[in-house]
Amino acid sequence: MSTCSVYPLPYHANPAEYFAAIRHAPGSVLLDSGRPSAERGRYDLLSAWPLATLAVAPDESGTAFLQRLRATLGQLGEAAIPAPLELPFAGGLIGYLSYDFGRHLEALPHQAQDDLQLPDARFGLYAWALISDHLLGTSQLVFHPTISEAERQRLCEVFSQPVAANSASFSLKGPMQPDLSPEDYRQAFERIQHYIQAGDCYQVNFAQRFRAQCQGDAWTAYCALRAACPTPFSGFQSLPDGGAVLSLSPERFVKVSQRQVETRPIKGTRPRGRDAAEDAANAAELLASPKDRAENLMIVDLLRNDLGRTCRIGSVRVPQLFSLESYPNVHHLVSSVTGELAADKDALDLIAGSFPGGSITGAPKIRAMQIIDELEPTRRGLYCGSLLYLDVRGQMDSSIAIRSLLVKDAQVCCWGGGGIVADSQWQAEYQESITKVKVLLETLQNL
Repeated sequence: MSTCSVYPLPYHANPAEYFAAIRHAPGSVLLDSGRPSAERGRYDLLSAWPLATLAVAPDESGTAFLQRLRATLGQLGEAAIPAPLELPFAGGLIGYLSYDFGRHLEALPHQAQDDLQLPDARFGLYAWALISDHLLGTSQLVFHPTISEAERQRLCEVFSQPVAANSASFSLKGPMQPDLSPEDYRQAFERIQHYIQAGDCYQVNFAQRFRAQCQGDAWTAYCALRAACPTPFSGFQSLPDGGAVLSLSPERFVKVSQRQVETRPIKGTRPRGRDAAEDAANAAELLASPKDRAENLMIVDLLRNDLGRTCRIGSVRVPQLFSLESYPNVHHLVSSVTGELAADKDALDLIAGSFPGGSITGAPKIRAMQIIDELEPTRRGLYCGSLLYLDVRGQMDSSIAIRSLLVKDAQVCCWGGGGIVADSQWQAEYQESITKVKVLLETLQNL
C-alpha cells in the first residue's frame, strides 16, 4: 500500500491561524477541537480545493448516495500514514449530512417546510489536509500519494506565507428572533405529551429556530463564537453561495477507528452557575436527577440497538453511563456506547443504520421523527445532522450538529432544543432550549 507524505509546519494551538490562509478557497472546511480552551479534542483538520464535490439529489435514496461516497473514496485509493505517526486522516471525504438526510434513509412525512433550501448532504473529496495534534504539539500537511509534487509545493507555500489579519466584519441587521412564540411552544409540548400518554413514544426531541438578517463574513462570526464557546466537535464549512455552516458542538455522533465504534450521547442539561457554589450545586442536581438519567438511559438503549445493526453480535457495550461534562454555558450528562464493526460492514453502513443520532430524535426513533416533522414548522436542515470525515483507511469521526448555525442568503439561523418526556414541564423545556444557545445568540448580537 502507498504511504502519505508528511510536511511539518510550526505548531499552532488555534487552527484559525492556518485556516485564514484558505478561508476563500473553494470547498474550504475546518474540523476544530476548540483548542486551546476546550480540552477534550486531540486533532484539528482543515482542507480546501476538493478533487470532487458530491451532494445528495432530492430524489436519491440514502443507500444510493452512500454508495456514491464509497465509490468516490475508492477512486482516491487506499494509503497509509507513515509510522510512527498517529493521524486521523489520510485523504478522503469531509462534509455534512443534514438532519433531513434521514428522509433519504426512512419514509417520513413532508409537513415541515423546507424554506432554507440547503442540500441534505454535501461532501468534498480531499487529497490533503493540515492536521494539528494537540497531544504532541505538532502541525503537519498530510498528502495522499496521488498528489503531484507541484501541488505539494504549492500547498507548502500557501501555509508558509504570513497571513494578513482578518479585517472582515460580520453583523446582524436586527436581534435574533424565535420562529415560535411561547404559546406556540406550549401547544406543541402538549401535543407531544398527548402522544407520550397514548403510548406512541417515550421521548421527543423538540427544537425551536432563531434567526436574523445578517451581513459580512461568516468566518469572522465563527471566530467570535469559538472564542465564546469552545467545544471539541466544532467546525466551519464554506458553502458555494458564500454561505457557511458554523458548528460549536460538544457532542460526538459516531467514531470508527480500526473498526472499533464509539458513540457519546448527551442527554441532560443544567446551566453553569453564577459562582462556584451554585455551579457545583447545578452539576450535583443534574447527576442526581432521575428524569435526566431516565432520558439518557432511553437514548443509550436506542443507540445500543442502532449500533447492533452494523456491529459484531455481542460486541456492543456501555463503558460509561451518566458522566458529567462541563462547557462554558452548560453542564451535560454524557454516556458512551461502543462496539466493533461486523466483518462485512463499513463506516458508511454504520451511518445508514444509525443516522440521525438518537439523542436528537427521541424514542422510538422513527415515530419521534414523524412527530418532529408534524410539530416543528420548518425543516431542521443542518441542525442535528452531522459534520464528519471518512478517510481512505475507513477511519471516521462525526459530530451531532447541535449548537450550530447556518449562514445562507443573508440570514443566520440557530436552533435550540431538548428531549421531552412524560414528567417534563413546558416552561423548563422552553427555557432550556434558549439556555443552550444563549451564548451563541448573545455573541452574534454583540459583534
